[in-house]
Amino acid sequence: APLPLMPLLLTLALLSPWGSAGGSCPPRCVCASNILSCSQAVLSSVPSPLPRFTAVLDLSHNNVSRLRADWAPGRLAHLHALLLSHNGLSFVSTEAFTHVPHLRHLDLSSNRLRALEENLFSDLVELEVLLLYNNEISAVDRTAFDNLGRLRKLYLGQNRIARFPLELLRDGSRLPQLALLDLSANRLRSLPVGELQALPAWLRDRLYLHSNPLACDCPLFQLVARGRRRRLSAVMDFQEELRCVLPTAPAPVGILALAGRQPLNCSEAREAVLEAHLGDTVTLSCDTRLRGVRSRHWVTPGGERVLEEGGNGSAALLANGSLQLRALRPEDAGTYACWVAGPLLNETLYVELLVHNFTLHGPHDTLNTAYTTLVGCILSVVLVLIYLYLTPCRCCCCRGTEKPPAPRDDSINSSVLSTTPNHAAGVPGEPCQSRLASATGPGQNGRFKVGGTPQPPPRHGPKAQRKVSDPDSVSSVFSDTPIV
Repeated sequence: APLPLMPLLLTLALLSPWGSAGGSCPPRCVCASNILSCSQAVLSSVPSPLPRFTAVLDLSHNNVSRLRADWAPGRLAHLHALLLSHNGLSFVSTEAFTHVPHLRHLDLSSNRLRALEENLFSDLVELEVLLLYNNEISAVDRTAFDNLGRLRKLYLGQNRIARFPLELLRDGSRLPQLALLDLSANRLRSLPVGELQALPAWLRDRLYLHSNPLACDCPLFQLVARGRRRRLSAVMDFQEELRCVLPTAPAPVGILALAGRQPLNCSEAREAVLEAHLGDTVTLSCDTRLRGVRSRHWVTPGGERVLEEGGNGSAALLANGSLQLRALRPEDAGTYACWVAGPLLNETLYVELLVHNFTLHGPHDTLNTAYTTLVGCILSVVLVLIYLYLTPCRCCCCRGTEKPPAPRDDSINSSVLSTTPNHAAGVPGEPCQSRLASATGPGQNGRFKVGGTPQPPPRHGPKAQRKVSDPDSVSSVFSDTPIV
């Protein structure tokens, strides 16, 4: 019986990961399957050689102060987790991760790193979680996180960073999969509030900015207030630590306490309020904080559900979940609701649409209705004044013929612009008289009267000398009493 067991034991030894084919477990380390734990082993360097099949390497709580390029002389194709926290690590070579291309979890927290050099992590194309909190980092090279297309969580809290690394978030091109960014307990004094507010809600839900010496202002208050209204975890979980500095206050004050407080007296801005005009085309965004959304639909103010892409009538559901409204009408105004079903939770978002009851002119026609009306009134007044005082004499043919003077009471009060004189006509046969007589025919309102206006009975006072205008006469159009 003992003889047949020997080949079996030898075979098991060769197949074991810690057999001679895979290498032995390093001294002062604990090996279990493909896990190599050397934590708290008082190591000043990475043990060598390392088994090729190692998947998890724990070197935390040691004295490995420098991570050189040759710490792993061979390629560790199976290594996906490397833990180096609490080592006093102050130097990491830019080639330190060349031999571990499949690393997905890297813990460099609680060390003495002061700067992240150029292309430091560019070889880790599969990295998903990077822990750098509780270091002394004050400088971050713009290319330090290049090629990290799969990075989902980046922890930079409890460092000395004084400038917000907005390039990590802008356009989503640098870190397209990033879902958590921790910048808490740094030295940030200001934030690009406008660009942070434009970030997707699911990223704002995991953007931690508490415990920074931020300067108080109303845009910062509105950013945090929106997060509280949306119940974002980065705000709800750290409301007490979200504080800012007022020049007149001896100690930092709560950002959410700035509402109505002097000297800023901030007020909350309404979220998701969109203004448009009649005939416009607008797009309502379903800014959900949930990832992996399974389904979503919109409900209009009238209770109509928009479920399918394309929609009906003027409402259309786009591929990204937004709702497009075409050719806006006054009845399109109101509150729209976006219902989102996620993997674990559901969320409802509301967007208020205001439709102004006039059309907005294009870029080449900027006059609105009120301004056009004002200009029209001014032009009308100018034209009336021109007609009253600046119209030239129409009897150009009478300049060479003397005209008998009219009575004083008639010449003073009659209009200088009247084409039908109120006094007696001249001598028959004169040019003006013959010209006037030949003009008989349709005139004002289809009638024309050659004779003068009958004299009214005399009255006392200056106004008694005024002639009475015949409503059927042409002179009523140009009388001395303008009709506007």
